[in-house]
Amino acid sequence: MTLRLYDTATRSVRDFVPREAGKVGVYLCGLTLQAPPHIGHLRSGVNYDVLRRWLLAAGYEVTFIRNVTDIDDKILVKAMERGQPFWAIAYANELILAESYRALNVLPPTYEPRATGHIPEMHELIAKLIADGHAYPATDDSGDVYFDVCSWPAYGSLSGQSPDAMQSAGDAPDRGKRDPRDFALWKGAKPDEPADAYWPSPWGRGRPGWHIECSAMCRRYLGAEFDIHGGGLDLTFPHHENEIAQSQAAGLPFARYWVHHGLLSIGGAKMGKSLGNALDLTYVDSLGVRPVELRYYYAAAHYRSRIDYSEDALREAAVAYRRIEGFVQRAVERVGASQLGELPGAFAAAMDDDLNTSAAFAVLHEVVRDGNTALTGGDDVTVRTALASARAMLDILGVDPLDPAWTGGGRADDLRGVVDSLVALALEQRAQARGRKDWAAADAVRDQLKQAGVVVEDTPQGPRWTIGEQD
Repeated sequence: MTLRLYDTATRSVRDFVPREAGKVGVYLCGLTLQAPPHIGHLRSGVNYDVLRRWLLAAGYEVTFIRNVTDIDDKILVKAMERGQPFWAIAYANELILAESYRALNVLPPTYEPRATGHIPEMHELIAKLIADGHAYPATDDSGDVYFDVCSWPAYGSLSGQSPDAMQSAGDAPDRGKRDPRDFALWKGAKPDEPADAYWPSPWGRGRPGWHIECSAMCRRYLGAEFDIHGGGLDLTFPHHENEIAQSQAAGLPFARYWVHHGLLSIGGAKMGKSLGNALDLTYVDSLGVRPVELRYYYAAAHYRSRIDYSEDALREAAVAYRRIEGFVQRAVERVGASQLGELPGAFAAAMDDDLNTSAAFAVLHEVVRDGNTALTGGDDVTVRTALASARAMLDILGVDPLDPAWTGGGRADDLRGVVDSLVALALEQRAQARGRKDWAAADAVRDQLKQAGVVVEDTPQGPRWTIGEQD
């Protein structure tokens, strides 16, 4: 099958045909760095990481760009509230974001540009738009420059909105605009904002509007036309609508496919710092849920679906992943760590069908069930085949328990060795108690280990232990 993706621009699932055979350019709108990321933000990274891994598995050379917005109204508000430079706040949050993505085994982007590093490219696009009659400097001496929405008849086509029904862009006072719906390309310096948050420009000292940033960075790293533009469903309007308008008005064909992921809500409301309902990785860790289990939680849902977060659903996902992990561990103990095997046809068909990870996981669980049956029956050939196949699927989804991203290294390996030794000592004491038929003492050792998070399972090959909940 050919990969098919839902394209927001055409409101249809389309065959994916890259601009250049064998190569794919992807741009993902990254985070605005006014605050650390919450788990709603991180869903985006995982969803597009799965897409990227599937493209790589198909043999494409993928250039993956994920920007960060490090100059924005919201960041400046934080800077004034805290009395800190805007760039210090942005960089601190950028470091947290990078660490969060590493924790979730999200592959690093090919490039991760910052908006502040591309001011000249923005000036070039703005000047082109003014020259072609699609933008104008404000006449109120503010130094603002606006895109003329009425100059672009296709405006609203991505989001399906009629310009006649649109309200003011809300990104600057209407007094300097020809039309309230016009949006800012360049924002002139304001006396009540930080003095270091501005750059010289042909229109006066100021800073970029939000939307022009992405158009400039797309062009810089992917060219005038590229394959896939991604982002959250909430960015469709106005951000992506404005990107299309200003880019195409400047003569750039821009993105061939628009791929949007559903949001993660809580209690039916969008998760956000301003709403006081933002949860981060520290919170997830406090529940005893590991990053690999959070990634499973994200990936198990179709990328376009809305996830309404609940602790129960997250814990259920963790238990489901531990069943898969348990099979991999038992199979490796039995037949050794195999190489990645062939992907089942049904799994590939599901992934080609607009990244239907829900159906793909169903195939994975079926293979794991067959593998567990083979373990019980002593069928090592089937165990080996199931393990190789399961690991191939888990690798695409980014949750292979044997991936070095999850097995750790350095200090983590040292601690694993210490835990191994301590658990081995406890199991030896339990074996001695069982040998002298002191069942109470043997059960006490097992119960104490369980309280510490170590689950003991008696097998024909002897006791084995795992960390987590027993099925």
